[in-house]
Amino acid sequence: MQDFVKILGLKHRREVAGKSAIFSGEHFVLEETDWYLLNLFRLWWHYGISFLRLQMWVEEVMEKFMRIYKYQAHGYAFSSLEELLRSLGGDAFVNMTQRSVAESLLEVGVTQRFVDDVIAAVLRSSYGQSVLVPAFAGAMSLAGAQGSTWAVEGGNKLVCLGLLKLTKANVIPARVTGISLHSSEGRALYQVHYEGSEGQGSAFYDMVVVTTPLHPSRSNFTFENFEPPIADFPGAFQPSVTSVVHGYLNSSYFGFPDPKLFPFASILTTDTPDLFFNAMDNICPVNISAAFRRKQPQEAAVWRVLSQQPLDKQQLKTLFRSYYSVQVTEWQTYPRYDAAKSLPPIVLHENLFYLSGVEWVASSMEMIAVAAKNVALLAYNRWHQDLEKIDQKDLMHKVKTEL
Repeated sequence: MQDFVKILGLKHRREVAGKSAIFSGEHFVLEETDWYLLNLFRLWWHYGISFLRLQMWVEEVMEKFMRIYKYQAHGYAFSSLEELLRSLGGDAFVNMTQRSVAESLLEVGVTQRFVDDVIAAVLRSSYGQSVLVPAFAGAMSLAGAQGSTWAVEGGNKLVCLGLLKLTKANVIPARVTGISLHSSEGRALYQVHYEGSEGQGSAFYDMVVVTTPLHPSRSNFTFENFEPPIADFPGAFQPSVTSVVHGYLNSSYFGFPDPKLFPFASILTTDTPDLFFNAMDNICPVNISAAFRRKQPQEAAVWRVLSQQPLDKQQLKTLFRSYYSVQVTEWQTYPRYDAAKSLPPIVLHENLFYLSGVEWVASSMEMIAVAAKNVALLAYNRWHQDLEKIDQKDLMHKVKTEL
């Protein structure tokens, strides 16, 4: 994603400082301050050296994951998610998709209390799920929570729009309804069927990349003439509700009767049954001027509330003293990681590829970008019969040799 931003001449959005805290439903179990050393002391006082063990674990995973950029720079690709993971971290990375993040962290010495308070809060905010999500997905989420995330000035959508324009792609404004297999001179040919405002249509392609999730709750198109048949993959997606509320925060609910004294811009939550929201934060516009400042806590501000169910009026009244507007979006955001134990394939047929299966390893824009480049390299290498660039072992040694 960083490369895309540079290529397109976009800029990172200016960050606006704001403190975070973790709420248990009754009180804050951890509060961030303006002083870095005090924050470290509080972590040590409450959890011992668990935060250091967490950081070491995440850094080890990320250091190995970063190898993918070197591999792709040299044109290497992988025909399955398992092969991709093995090239980065061996069987240990594959196993991280089958065991929970809680189990992995407890194994390296992180305390149960730290898992229940901090890890659970981060995962509820990012994936809307518990500490039972797979370790690899958990590591990616925890890496982002350590302050390395960023946004694009003007909105992240500018990356997609810019790449479409840069590649001069022929965009057909229609919904794909199915893919049927044909052959031409002994080679596979794929007919993509679609319907749009001008009616139904179809076109033939030598290669096709499927980017929509092929799962029962998300897939609504068919594959025809394939043998063996291509069916939906097991698994489901996690329902999520995003409520954007313009109003006055009810700071009393969080233990601050005087709203002027409320110091937090982001509130995460522990996995408490009575809590009806996963996280909430005071959001900033996509364009931030040099003079921009956050609203004072007693002023009306725009808050984003993440929950698993739409908020009713009583719940809104609990969080806000009053509000001007509420915009609600319900969607299926991430895979429900406890719903499937096997990873989807990348290659569905000879030149028919599946991109979105990587979400079952970990789901983020960066993961999708990495998977997309892998599919592009895989398709290119298969088309030109450059098999030495596919599923190679000991790639770190090969890359060093090529240098």
